[in-house]
This record gives sequence, structure tokens and C-alpha cells, in this order.
Amino acid sequence: MIEIDGSMGEGGGAVLRTALALGALSGRGVRITNIRAKRSNPGLAHQHLHGVKILAELTDAEVYGAELRSQELLFKPKKTKGGRYRVDIGTAGSTTLILQILMPAAAFADAPVDVEIRGGTNNPFAPPVEYLANVTLPILRRMGYRAELELVRRGHYPHGGGLIRAKIEPVEKLSPLRLTEPGRVARIRGISHCVKLPEHVAIRQAHAAKKILLKAGFSADIETEFYEPERDPHLGPGSGIVLWAETEGGALIGSSSLGKRGKPAEKVGREAAEMLLRQLQTRCAVDRWLTDQLVPYLALADGESEITSAELTSHTLTNVALVEKILNVKFDIQGKLGTPGRMRIAGIGFQRGP
Repeated sequence: MIEIDGSMGEGGGAVLRTALALGALSGRGVRITNIRAKRSNPGLAHQHLHGVKILAELTDAEVYGAELRSQELLFKPKKTKGGRYRVDIGTAGSTTLILQILMPAAAFADAPVDVEIRGGTNNPFAPPVEYLANVTLPILRRMGYRAELELVRRGHYPHGGGLIRAKIEPVEKLSPLRLTEPGRVARIRGISHCVKLPEHVAIRQAHAAKKILLKAGFSADIETEFYEPERDPHLGPGSGIVLWAETEGGALIGSSSLGKRGKPAEKVGREAAEMLLRQLQTRCAVDRWLTDQLVPYLALADGESEITSAELTSHTLTNVALVEKILNVKFDIQGKLGTPGRMRIAGIGFQRGP
């Protein structure tokens, strides 16, 4: 039995997601206490509860404590099964965070996993769906991970109503990743969107981002997406922009910003561009958000991985401590919280069972 104190480190939902995802792979039971103890609304929210339930369905697990606001959970997985799965969060909870809890186990299922998730697609404090599709998954594919992601319909806070579909193909094992020298920026791309808002909102976001990037010496190809209110099926208004830089060294460096009531479109675009530039200025090959997401996969890979990170966040260091505890591995980290860093690890070479 794996015993996890959910208040460790950053003390948020990431502890729950990582612990359950790796417990599902190991086939060991997981008991988590003090779930989201450091949040203002501790315990399982709708988003976390649905993540637990769909992972339990995927792994045929016995679960105790899967209730709203529960702060203790017992999860006993059995076999990871391919097939079709559907999740409706029922709120604007993040669809990408639901997908994150499934992704490690789904890669080692006995057959392909098709999943459809309804909820929020562009949320605060969660990877936007465009980031997952254009940064996370392309880098994971370099490790042998096989998945495709489709955005069917956008959903924003507070109404949700978004829809994503993913197909994950099983693999035998994951290859190590070496991503330390980004090299010169080859191009910058992006998507600026608005839903049930005037078209000029998406255009102004993109223009503001391009202006900042051009001043720094970079041109950018930013698509604009606009959904006409009278024909749009979305439940609520929203806007946002996601940017990513592709480098000659094979790196993908991303950033994003969300609109909200009273926030000028120009500020949304500037925030994303300025954050991207800060990441690029570190000369590291992995941005702060991808570093956090890669930690479990680096530990599972068959061989030694090494990456340079634009920033070691509390999320990342908490994830590292958790993965070390569950998989009995040791990360070699150079750098400290809030600074760029270098990370090495000899992965365990996890393989799909019979």
C-alpha cells in the first residue's frame, strides 16, 4: 500500500493526480489523506472526483472515499483496460487535468483508449488544450508516447460546455528524453480565440502579442479563431491566447494567457508574449509548465533522461518528491525553487505487462 499525505509540498490537486496515476501503473493500492489540504476549498472538487472515477473505470479499481469534499481516498487498481470512456465534469472543471490523470496508465493499457471529456478547455491554473496539443504531446511523442487530441468545442469558466476527444495507443515502454540545448528559435506560432465576443477581441490579443515579440526580434504566426454568437453552441463567453516557440534544437517552449471581464484584450496578448520571452531568455529547453508534466514520464522511461528547465516551480519539486517516493527513483536536480535548473534521472524502464 502506498501512503501519501496530500498536504506534501505544494499540497494541491497535482499530488492526487500523480499519486493515483503512478499507483494505477504499479498495481499497488494508494491511500491519500489530507487531499488538497493547502487549498481554500480542501478535498475533492467535481473535477478531481471525476478524474478519480474515470481512472477507476480505466483500471477496474476499487475506490473508497470518492465523494465531493472527501479528504481521504483509498484506490485499489487491478488491470488497465483499453476501450471507450466518457466523462462529463458537469462544471467548467479542466478537461486537460482529467486527461492528465489518465495519460500514464492509458499508455500501458491492453488496447487503445478513446476518451471524450466535457468541461472547461481553457482554464486558469490548468494547461490550455492548445498547449497540450502543441507542446506536451509532441515532446512526449519523442519518448514513444502515442496519442492524438482533438478540440471539438471550447468551454470557459464559469459555464464549461467544452468537449475534447483523445485517442491513446498502448506502448511497450517509453524512451528517455534528452532536451538540454534549445538552439535558435526557428519560428513562433500561436492561436488567439474568442467565444461569444466580438471578433476584434481575438485579433487585438494576437496583435498585442505580435508587437511584443517583434520588438524582441521575433516574428510570429498567430491564428485567430472567432465563433459567431448566433451560430455558436458554447454556453458562455471567453477568450485566450496560446503561444509556442519551435527551436532548432527540438524544443517547444509555450505560454498562455486568458481573458476575463474587465481585462483588455491587449493585456491578454502582452502577458502571453512577455511570458514566452522570459522562458526563452533562460536558454533552457523546457518551459516551467512542461517540466512539471514530464516528471512522471522521465521516471518511467527506459534509460537516463536529462532536461534543462526555465523554472523549477513548487509544482515541479512536489511532483519530483512524490515520484521518488512511489517509484523509488532519485532525480539529480541542479537549481533551486524559482530559478532555472537542470534535471537528470535514470528511469525504471517500466514495461506493459502481459
